[in-house]
Amino acid sequence: MKKDIVLQHRAITYTLKKSRRAWRMRMAVYCDGAVVVTTPIYFGEGVAERFVREKTDWLLKKLALFTPFRNRPVRGRTKVEYRRNKERANKLALERTAHFNEVYKFNFNSINIKNQKTRWGSCSKKGNLNFSYKIALLPQRLSDYIIVHELCHLGEFNHSKKFWELVAKTIPDHAKLRDELKKTGVSPY
Repeated sequence: MKKDIVLQHRAITYTLKKSRRAWRMRMAVYCDGAVVVTTPIYFGEGVAERFVREKTDWLLKKLALFTPFRNRPVRGRTKVEYRRNKERANKLALERTAHFNEVYKFNFNSINIKNQKTRWGSCSKKGNLNFSYKIALLPQRLSDYIIVHELCHLGEFNHSKKFWELVAKTIPDHAKLRDELKKTGVSPY
Protein backbone atom coordinates (compact mmCIF):
# COMPACT_ATOMS: atom_id res chain seq x y z
CA MET A 1 0.00 0.00 0.00
CA LYS A 2 1.34 3.44 -0.98
CA LYS A 3 1.82 5.99 1.79
CA ASP A 4 2.88 9.64 1.65
CA ILE A 5 4.93 11.44 4.28
CA VAL A 6 6.69 14.82 4.51
CA LEU A 7 10.24 14.70 5.86
CA GLN A 8 12.27 17.90 6.23
CA HIS A 9 9.92 19.74 3.83
CA ARG A 10 10.20 16.98 1.23
CA ALA A 11 7.29 14.78 0.14
CA ILE A 12 8.23 11.10 0.12
CA THR A 13 6.08 8.22 -1.11
CA TYR A 14 6.81 4.79 0.27
CA THR A 15 5.28 1.37 -0.14
CA LEU A 16 4.19 -0.32 3.07
CA LYS A 17 4.34 -4.12 2.90
CA LYS A 18 3.10 -6.33 5.69
CA SER A 19 4.71 -9.74 5.84
CA ARG A 20 3.90 -12.85 7.84
CA ARG A 21 7.60 -13.78 7.65
CA ALA A 22 8.94 -10.43 8.91
CA TRP A 23 9.88 -10.33 12.58
CA ARG A 24 11.22 -6.76 12.52
CA MET A 25 10.79 -3.61 10.45
CA ARG A 26 12.98 -3.04 7.42
CA MET A 27 13.36 -0.15 5.00
CA ALA A 28 14.95 -0.45 1.54
CA VAL A 29 15.74 2.24 -1.00
CA TYR A 30 16.14 1.17 -4.61
CA CYS A 31 18.11 2.85 -7.38
CA ASP A 32 14.92 4.13 -9.03
CA GLY A 33 14.12 6.03 -5.82
CA ALA A 34 11.46 3.57 -4.64
CA VAL A 35 11.20 3.26 -0.86
CA VAL A 36 9.75 0.06 0.62
CA VAL A 37 9.00 -0.46 4.31
CA THR A 38 8.31 -4.04 5.37
CA THR A 39 6.76 -4.76 8.76
CA PRO A 40 5.41 -7.77 10.62
CA ILE A 41 1.73 -8.23 9.79
CA TYR A 42 0.57 -7.27 13.29
CA PHE A 43 2.28 -3.82 13.28
CA GLY A 44 0.00 -0.84 12.74
CA GLU A 45 0.52 1.86 10.12
CA GLY A 46 1.43 4.37 12.84
CA VAL A 47 4.35 2.21 13.96
CA ALA A 48 5.64 2.10 10.38
CA GLU A 49 5.30 5.87 10.01
CA ARG A 50 7.23 6.47 13.26
CA PHE A 51 9.93 4.10 11.97
CA VAL A 52 10.25 6.11 8.73
CA ARG A 53 10.41 9.38 10.69
CA GLU A 54 13.13 7.99 12.99
CA LYS A 55 15.17 7.03 9.91
CA THR A 56 14.74 10.41 8.15
CA ASP A 57 18.45 11.25 7.93
CA TRP A 58 19.34 7.78 6.65
CA LEU A 59 16.49 7.79 4.13
CA LEU A 60 17.26 11.23 2.69
CA LYS A 61 20.95 10.33 2.43
CA LYS A 62 20.12 7.15 0.48
CA LEU A 63 17.70 8.97 -1.81
CA ALA A 64 20.37 11.59 -2.54
CA LEU A 65 22.75 8.83 -3.69
CA PHE A 66 20.36 7.93 -6.49
CA THR A 67 19.77 11.47 -7.75
CA PRO A 68 22.34 11.07 -10.60
CA PHE A 69 20.39 8.07 -11.91
CA ARG A 70 16.97 9.74 -11.95
CA ASN A 71 17.40 11.51 -15.29
CA ARG A 72 18.57 8.37 -17.06
CA PRO A 73 16.14 6.00 -18.71
CA VAL A 74 15.00 3.32 -16.30
CA ARG A 75 16.38 -0.03 -17.35
CA GLY A 76 15.06 -3.49 -16.68
CA ARG A 77 11.45 -2.39 -16.30
CA THR A 78 9.85 -4.41 -19.08
CA LYS A 79 10.09 -8.16 -19.59
CA VAL A 80 11.96 -7.61 -22.85
CA GLU A 81 14.51 -5.32 -21.17
CA TYR A 82 14.81 -7.70 -18.21
CA ARG A 83 15.50 -10.66 -20.54
CA ARG A 84 18.02 -8.63 -22.52
CA ASN A 85 19.85 -7.54 -19.36
CA LYS A 86 19.72 -11.07 -17.98
CA GLU A 87 21.33 -12.40 -21.18
CA ARG A 88 24.00 -9.68 -21.04
CA ALA A 89 24.66 -10.49 -17.37
CA ASN A 90 24.90 -14.21 -18.15
CA LYS A 91 27.41 -13.60 -20.95
CA LEU A 92 29.39 -11.21 -18.74
CA ALA A 93 29.42 -13.61 -15.77
CA LEU A 94 30.48 -16.59 -17.90
CA GLU A 95 33.27 -14.69 -19.66
CA ARG A 96 34.64 -12.85 -16.64
CA THR A 97 34.40 -15.88 -14.33
CA ALA A 98 36.38 -17.93 -16.88
CA HIS A 99 38.92 -15.10 -17.17
CA PHE A 100 39.50 -14.76 -13.42
CA ASN A 101 39.31 -18.49 -12.77
CA GLU A 102 42.44 -18.91 -14.91
CA VAL A 103 44.20 -17.50 -11.83
CA TYR A 104 42.17 -19.28 -9.12
CA LYS A 105 41.41 -22.67 -10.71
CA PHE A 106 38.33 -23.19 -8.51
CA ASN A 107 35.67 -25.79 -9.34
CA PHE A 108 32.07 -24.63 -9.42
CA ASN A 109 28.78 -26.21 -10.47
CA SER A 110 26.89 -23.43 -12.23
CA ILE A 111 26.49 -19.73 -12.83
CA ASN A 112 22.95 -18.42 -12.37
CA ILE A 113 21.53 -14.99 -13.13
CA LYS A 114 18.63 -13.94 -10.91
CA ASN A 115 16.52 -10.93 -10.04
CA GLN A 116 18.10 -10.50 -6.62
CA LYS A 117 16.72 -7.50 -4.77
CA THR A 118 19.28 -7.05 -1.99
CA ARG A 119 22.42 -8.81 -3.20
CA TRP A 120 24.75 -8.38 -6.12
CA GLY A 121 25.75 -12.01 -5.90
CA SER A 122 26.06 -15.08 -3.73
CA CYS A 123 27.91 -18.37 -3.61
CA SER A 124 26.23 -21.52 -2.32
CA LYS A 125 27.88 -24.34 -0.38
CA LYS A 126 27.17 -26.52 -3.44
CA GLY A 127 29.42 -24.31 -5.56
CA ASN A 128 26.73 -22.38 -7.43
CA LEU A 129 27.61 -18.78 -8.29
CA ASN A 130 24.54 -16.54 -8.38
CA PHE A 131 24.50 -12.98 -9.68
CA SER A 132 21.93 -10.23 -10.00
CA TYR A 133 21.10 -9.40 -13.61
CA LYS A 134 21.92 -5.81 -12.62
CA ILE A 135 25.66 -6.55 -12.80
CA ALA A 136 25.26 -5.97 -16.54
CA LEU A 137 24.29 -2.36 -15.78
CA LEU A 138 27.39 -1.63 -13.70
CA PRO A 139 30.78 -0.37 -14.87
CA GLN A 140 33.04 -3.35 -15.60
CA ARG A 141 35.36 -2.63 -12.65
CA LEU A 142 32.40 -3.12 -10.27
CA SER A 143 30.97 -6.20 -11.98
CA ASP A 144 34.49 -7.70 -12.01
CA TYR A 145 34.77 -7.08 -8.27
CA ILE A 146 31.43 -8.81 -7.63
CA ILE A 147 32.36 -11.80 -9.79
CA VAL A 148 35.78 -12.19 -8.13
CA HIS A 149 34.22 -11.75 -4.67
CA GLU A 150 31.81 -14.64 -5.22
CA LEU A 151 34.41 -16.75 -7.02
CA CYS A 152 36.77 -16.42 -4.04
CA HIS A 153 34.08 -17.80 -1.73
CA LEU A 154 34.74 -21.13 -3.42
CA GLY A 155 38.16 -21.02 -1.72
CA GLU A 156 37.14 -19.32 1.53
CA PHE A 157 33.47 -19.39 2.52
CA ASN A 158 33.82 -16.36 4.82
CA HIS A 159 35.24 -12.84 4.87
CA SER A 160 38.49 -13.68 6.66
CA LYS A 161 41.89 -12.14 6.00
CA LYS A 162 42.68 -15.15 3.80
CA PHE A 163 39.53 -14.49 1.74
CA TRP A 164 40.50 -10.85 1.11
CA GLU A 165 44.03 -11.96 0.14
CA LEU A 166 42.45 -14.20 -2.50
CA VAL A 167 40.37 -11.31 -3.83
CA ALA A 168 43.47 -9.05 -3.91
CA LYS A 169 45.24 -11.45 -6.30
CA THR A 170 43.13 -10.10 -9.16
CA ILE A 171 41.41 -7.03 -7.67
CA PRO A 172 44.05 -5.19 -5.61
CA ASP A 173 41.80 -2.14 -5.09
CA HIS A 174 38.89 -4.27 -3.81
CA ALA A 175 38.32 -2.12 -0.70
CA LYS A 176 37.77 1.00 -2.82
CA LEU A 177 35.39 -0.87 -5.14
CA ARG A 178 33.51 -2.37 -2.19
CA ASP A 179 32.95 1.15 -0.81
CA GLU A 180 31.78 2.33 -4.23
CA LEU A 181 29.21 -0.49 -4.33
CA LYS A 182 28.02 0.28 -0.80
CA LYS A 183 27.25 3.84 -1.88
CA THR A 184 24.65 2.48 -4.29
CA GLY A 185 22.52 1.56 -1.26
CA VAL A 186 22.33 -2.13 -2.19
CA SER A 187 24.49 -4.57 -0.28
CA PRO A 188 26.88 -6.43 -2.58
CA TYR A 189 26.91 -9.48 -0.29
